Amino acid sequence: MSLRTVESVTDGHPDKICDQISDAILDEYLKRDSSSRVAVESFGCHGMIVIGGEVTSFGEFDADRLARNLYKQIGYKDEPEIFINIVKQSPDIAQGVDIGGAGDQGIMYGYATNETPEFLPKPIVLVHKLTQGLADLRRHNPEFWWLGPDGKAQLTFDDGRIKTVLVSAQHDEKVTYDEIREKLIKHLIEPTVGDLNGLEVLVNPTGRFVVGGFDADTGLTGRKIMVDTYCGLLPHGGGAFSGKDPTKVDRSAAYMARFAAKNIVANGYAKNCLVSVAYAIGRAEPLMLSARSSNGKDLSEIVKKNFDFRSKAIIERLNLRRPLYLQTASYGHFGKQGLPWEEVIKIED
Repeated sequence: MSLRTVESVTDGHPDKICDQISDAILDEYLKRDSSSRVAVESFGCHGMIVIGGEVTSFGEFDADRLARNLYKQIGYKDEPEIFINIVKQSPDIAQGVDIGGAGDQGIMYGYATNETPEFLPKPIVLVHKLTQGLADLRRHNPEFWWLGPDGKAQLTFDDGRIKTVLVSAQHDEKVTYDEIREKLIKHLIEPTVGDLNGLEVLVNPTGRFVVGGFDADTGLTGRKIMVDTYCGLLPHGGGAFSGKDPTKVDRSAAYMARFAAKNIVANGYAKNCLVSVAYAIGRAEPLMLSARSSNGKDLSEIVKKNFDFRSKAIIERLNLRRPLYLQTASYGHFGKQGLPWEEVIKIED
């Protein structure tokens, strides 16, 4: 028995609210000044949102209004108190970035597999479909008037076969547990997962999920890094993505590693590929760059020949100095059409 579990959360989850606010602010700076340096994080808690960080930009806008409007678009009706403290980026960091060096030290990973059209493991694709499906039902199906913005999903599987499905959905107190379970199984879980025979299906296992969002829990930018990447099935270097401009290799190098891994697989060099890269702050060339398939095949030289992992080169190749980041802040950063690191190109060995 080889049990593994993957998790996803809705865009109304407290941590994801914060990720979206941070990336919306990043996008807004990039709209006004494509050379903006941004490192912004958000924290939400019981009627309060705190936005802080370091920014160097010619762009100016009302961050309070932006955050407030996004919070309402996500689906919340209360009016939180918002505190903002954004200062200029440290010159100690800037002096290394100015010459094309990495914006931080760290380790990043990228992965791809031919298992699905998204080039991701099937459980990852399915668990994001469950949470995205929750949000779609809430927004577009009047029959689900009782759904709230907050929610989670998990899949436990054994050697590729699903064993347990778990969906937790915030709801209005007027709806019964039996109705919630019946409708979510019929309209969400069965259409996504398929035949449920032999599976354990858990829906709101505590029996009640009325209080959600910041009324129930704190939220913080960067606290769902596994949801953002490979849901715990593959390694993560530790760095978060949201609120960081592309000079931060935590984000841009992870995108480049995914780009390289996906194209290794798409070009037929392996059925799957894991790319690993590491940096020193202020230094352009990575300290480490390797690529391997699960059967041990070394793909490092193909990656080094076709993909330039210097920070500035990554930004230029993927055209990352533009406002495209808010769309990544929920339901994963990988496997979505239209993102530059998801493009398939021709490479050579």
